[in-house]
Amino acid sequence: MTVLAEAEELYGLALGEFTSRRDARAKALKADDADVAKAVKALKKPSLAAWVLNLLVRREPDQVEQLVAVGAALRDAAESLDAGQLRALTAQRRQLTAAVTTVARRHAAGEGVKVTESVAEEVEGTLTAAMVSGAAAEALQSGLLVRAFATTGVDDLDVTPYVAVPEAIGHVASSVPATLHAVPDPSEAERKREAKRALSVAEKELRMAKEALTKAEVRHRGAQAQALQVESELDELRRKVAELESREEEVQAQVERAQQAMTEAANEVSDAEAARDAAAATLETT
Repeated sequence: MTVLAEAEELYGLALGEFTSRRDARAKALKADDADVAKAVKALKKPSLAAWVLNLLVRREPDQVEQLVAVGAALRDAAESLDAGQLRALTAQRRQLTAAVTTVARRHAAGEGVKVTESVAEEVEGTLTAAMVSGAAAEALQSGLLVRAFATTGVDDLDVTPYVAVPEAIGHVASSVPATLHAVPDPSEAERKREAKRALSVAEKELRMAKEALTKAEVRHRGAQAQALQVESELDELRRKVAELESREEEVQAQVERAQQAMTEAANEVSDAEAARDAAAATLETT
């Protein structure tokens, strides 16, 4: 078998079985392929958060695929600067990561593993990273994580340190149905913790929404002030235009009167010249 195939099997085991099964496989492979045996022996035990995520990918491949698809749509909306779609998808992203984290915790509880709030935050951080980064999505879907990770999407995330083998990138974990055994209902304390966590997320989103509203109100007031100023300037310009139009009429009347006076004066000059010429002619004949 290849190292990838060995890893696929080992990282699908219960967390407590990993080390003993890994060592046993490495020992069994040593006689046939020492290099593969050495590589298997070097496989790192996943952290609790990574194990929860690997379990989730195998148990809920459809939900993980949906989460990755929404993340891709969110990145497209961000690139196209579609503000409306971006807001809708961002809200959907938060809802999805919170919901899928709850599903992951239930699957872990079904395996007898309790997931603390700090581990749940690591799980949700990795799910969020898978929505904002294509490379992170591939690492998640491999089901071969050794530790959780997070990213803002601004920096280029190198996922190699977070997966068991480099070949994990591009590999999709095989789905494994949950074993059918009774799972006790969550205790009252656990339900309260879940409710508190949901309340904390809702309060955080409410704060963000209020901050956005405050900023929008400030921008609105500023825009209103600018609109009033522009309207005032327009009124002043309209008044000046009306004054200029009135002055134009007066000046035009003055031009017409001056034109008439100039015509009359020219006629008088012409008449005077004619009279002068006539007088000059009479003088010459006497």
